[in-house]
Amino acid sequence: MAQNRHYSPVIDRFLVSVLYHDARRHGIPMTRRVDELLRKSLKDSAAWSDAQESWSVREETAPGPPQPKRKGSR
Repeated sequence: MAQNRHYSPVIDRFLVSVLYHDARRHGIPMTRRVDELLRKSLKDSAAWSDAQESWSVREETAPGPPQPKRKGSR
């Protein structure tokens, strides 16, 4: 049986409902809204810097955090 490589946190069902309604109000997919909210709240944190440093060490070809996908890109 294959194991996940990344930790997938369980999010409280009420918060999922809040995110669903918030994303609908913004007219975007819930996953994109979650990405926006997390980026906005963590962007200038020490954790962001730590992750950015460890990401560039592991991913020599793509330093820095992954960038959000633009509409129409794959």
